[in-house]
Amino acid sequence: MKKKSSKKNHKGTKRVVCAAIVVVALVVGGFSLYSLFSPNVRVNGDSKHLLVYENATYNDVLDSLKSMNALRSELAFRFVSRLLNYPGNVISGRYELVEGENSLTFVHKLMYGQQSPVRLTFNNIRTKKDLAEKITKNLRMSQSDMLTALCDENVCAKYGTNPENVVSLFIPNTYEVYWDISPEDLIHRMKKEYDKFWTNERLDKLAEVGLNQQQVSTLASIVDEETRKADEKPRVAGLYLNRYHRGIPLQADPTVKFALQNFSLKRIYKGHLEYDSPYNTYKYAGLPPGPIRIPSIEAIDAVLNFENHDYIYMCAKEDFSGYHNFAATYEAHQTNASKYRKALNKRGIR
Repeated sequence: MKKKSSKKNHKGTKRVVCAAIVVVALVVGGFSLYSLFSPNVRVNGDSKHLLVYENATYNDVLDSLKSMNALRSELAFRFVSRLLNYPGNVISGRYELVEGENSLTFVHKLMYGQQSPVRLTFNNIRTKKDLAEKITKNLRMSQSDMLTALCDENVCAKYGTNPENVVSLFIPNTYEVYWDISPEDLIHRMKKEYDKFWTNERLDKLAEVGLNQQQVSTLASIVDEETRKADEKPRVAGLYLNRYHRGIPLQADPTVKFALQNFSLKRIYKGHLEYDSPYNTYKYAGLPPGPIRIPSIEAIDAVLNFENHDYIYMCAKEDFSGYHNFAATYEAHQTNASKYRKALNKRGIR
């Protein structure tokens, strides 16, 4: 009788153990499914992207997510990360936080470097320093790193340019790049966009203009500085092409401002014109070494489609409309200049 009782207890114990195993399996399976597929990512305020820096560890990523309060369940994220071996496959980048995204999708995105691109927009920029500041605002690279690359002769030479005219590669537009792009890779990208911009149609017009691509960009930068009026840009371009091809110094006031790095000057005096710089087109004939700003597409096309005329002088109109009076002779120019000087004096502009 004792043996039978022992057998019954043993069977009962086995049933309890089996039941426990089933329960545990169901719990583990349920937790696994929950961890994998339940919504786990949340977006708080402006924290819409996770930034993973170079050489960051799994714990660094986890700390960032915790500081952003971006996880509904840290345990679920940890479980899926270990399951997929994410701790050993951390990739730097900028990753979008999608409200309600599950851990499986989120960790998969982090593991395979599926970044969210940054929209890079730039225009109306004068100097390389301004450019570096503008384009690095939402990128991992520092302003100084970008500026160093723009001033590096070896880097520039790789893309058929130099530190004086490298900015001509930056055609104003909106581009998508990855947050962790390097300065040199960004220049490489801009060179590709530059080559796309210079279509066969634009290249065919170079012969008529008598300039190469970089010279067109340099002249376009002067045109941009001289006038904001779109309908006047081809006329201004034609004027400077007349002077350039006749060997007459360009004598463009904006080049003096660039040489002095003083863009607030409202009047250019004789003392300013004596400043010794290759960018001072009153002292040196021909085009300056490079653009005095990043030229607009509008100005580049204005040079390529310049207005054919005999003007070699221009002066701002005395009505301060932003337009200019043009002249083919020095005498006519003096008359226009006198009108403008009187208008300046009347307004007390010095």
